[in-house]
Amino acid sequence: MFHTRLEIIPSEGIVEKIQAAVPLTTTLTITCLPHHGIGRTMRTAVQLSLLGYTVVPHLAARSLEDRSQLTGIIRDCGVAGISEVFAVGGDAPQPAGPYANGGQLLREIAEISGGQMAVGVAGYPEGHPGVGTLQLLESLLAKQELASSVVTQMCFSAHRIHSYAAMLRREGVTLPLLAGVAGAVQRTRLIALATKIGVGTSLRFVSRTGPLARRLLSGERYSPDALIDELTAQPVIDGIHLYSFNCFDELPGTVAASSTELSATTSQGNTHA
Repeated sequence: MFHTRLEIIPSEGIVEKIQAAVPLTTTLTITCLPHHGIGRTMRTAVQLSLLGYTVVPHLAARSLEDRSQLTGIIRDCGVAGISEVFAVGGDAPQPAGPYANGGQLLREIAEISGGQMAVGVAGYPEGHPGVGTLQLLESLLAKQELASSVVTQMCFSAHRIHSYAAMLRREGVTLPLLAGVAGAVQRTRLIALATKIGVGTSLRFVSRTGPLARRLLSGERYSPDALIDELTAQPVIDGIHLYSFNCFDELPGTVAASSTELSATTSQGNTHA
């Protein structure tokens, strides 16, 4: 079954906003931005989990101070019923502690949790400005034994995502793949917020001219419906990771579906994580 996850930013009042607009059956992922810190991410994640949502907090390696802090986070997740996290390097200019990248963090989570915590990792259909394509692939292959799923960076091209998925499968990456898609939002807000969350490649895309950019960004408001239709037309990906920007006025119909099956699939595939 195909499912959609909803990424939210842990801003003030977000818990109440989620309760009013988002079904309990929705899986929520909580970002970890440098100016917010991991503390706010975890407080929001715990609150939402206790309310009954399935929650996946983002843990940014470069924002963690030490192993003791990470151990406390994993313990808090267990108490709150959180069984999955998303491990990323993070956008902090300098590491706050011993972890400089998502791979190091992934290994530490595996050791601390005894393989009981599912861990998602990032994928880059449009590449990464600081890492070469071959290095990205080798890194993902190295993470595969400990990871539970791959979530792609925000992308506006179904063709690019499908090509990326095909390349991963061809090269031996078998993890479930969730395509990162921007949610319905004002066009100007999309461009402004893309910068704040560090989606440089996507920001460059929406700034281009061309038929695809004009189709996606015509009018005042961007809608992901056409892109989601294109993505789901082929059985290449396992779900959608919707970057909501905390805008919940026009959620796709797939958000209302339960994410239980995908969560179970990723957890079962994570015997070492």
